[in-house]
Amino acid sequence: MLESIWGLLELLSVVWVIYDVVTQNKRLSGAMKVVWILVAVLFNIFGAAAYYFLGRK
Repeated sequence: MLESIWGLLELLSVVWVIYDVVTQNKRLSGAMKVVWILVAVLFNIFGAAAYYFLGRK
């Protein structure tokens, strides 16, 4: 049960980062958008936290 909740949180964090990078964060270059999406996919919640604190402007 706990693993499925954790998996859902990981999925939601990745989807949120992808949505925010593509639609909301217009200041990022195309290369940086790709980098942030890769960070989110590879590091899930930790990547989303890094994007929230470092990538959003």
